[in-house]
Amino acid sequence: MGELRAAAVSEVHFIVPEGLDDPARPSGGNRYGRRVSDGLAALGWAVREHAAADDAALARALARVPVGAVLLLDGLIASPAPEALVPEADRLREVVLLHMPLGDAREREVLEAAAAVVVTSDWSRRRVEALYGLTAHVAEPGVDAADLAPGTAAGDRLLCVAAVTPGKGHDVLVDGLAAVADLSWSCTCVGSLDRDPAFADRVRGRAPRVRFTGPRTGADLDRAYAAADLLVLPSRAETYGMVVTEALARGVPVLASEVGGVSEALGEGGAGLLVPPGDAAALGAALRRWLSDAELRARLRRAARERRASLRGWDATAAEVAGVLTEVAAVVAR
Repeated sequence: MGELRAAAVSEVHFIVPEGLDDPARPSGGNRYGRRVSDGLAALGWAVREHAAADDAALARALARVPVGAVLLLDGLIASPAPEALVPEADRLREVVLLHMPLGDAREREVLEAAAAVVVTSDWSRRRVEALYGLTAHVAEPGVDAADLAPGTAAGDRLLCVAAVTPGKGHDVLVDGLAAVADLSWSCTCVGSLDRDPAFADRVRGRAPRVRFTGPRTGADLDRAYAAADLLVLPSRAETYGMVVTEALARGVPVLASEVGGVSEALGEGGAGLLVPPGDAAALGAALRRWLSDAELRARLRRAARERRASLRGWDATAAEVAGVLTEVAAVVAR
């Protein structure tokens, strides 16, 4: 294997998806990438960002990275690109930031060639070990401090923050809401409607009582959380579930599918309810409990406010990623 020249510990090249900061297409992965990049810069790292939308853009970005440099790669770019990245592993110190392990042969090639793998939850770490026999470092997402949401006595303001796609389970949400159609509630779905337009149209056509706003960021998203009594996340898969901690940061309890790292985000203090993924009947039953039981609502709100106090900031996330990059930079030969 080739010799790697020593590189400055304080510099990292970060290959990110094109549109990382596009407000029209927000995602948890993009927010994570932006906050890690900014957090590394705040820690004194010189972060050289390179955006890539396709194989050609990735090749151009790699050509700009000097020999021996530490290269942080968003998994959305890295996992499908072994042809570009595996040959570069002799020249660069590659660190893959993996949002969702895919479990395919191409991703395996990339991860096996990398100097390190960073994941966003302990569930993902276990998944990478099970799929590939590799050890990954966990850098759990942070969350920004936020004002407490006041909540309402009835608890009937429901919020879902997720792109309207099959993976996020909006069809399950609509069926669950139909099971409580006899009760008073409002539901706002915040998230992109153009990832899977046909699916979004079908869901909206079946949900006349649900308001679909499209994506919201910044102050608009803050207002959506502030107006909510309960966050509902019926996803079929989540590596962590950043919207869970965003809700808890405001003292808003959570009703979510028990998938991936969601339970890690929720914590152990009983700040929400978990149901099996894809189970509209269980979701509907949990919604009925929430809407009908004032004592349950009060208990979950107390737990959410307690969990709020223990949430970690993005500075901790950046510090964990920086620790991995520092270790990788210290290696002078492969």
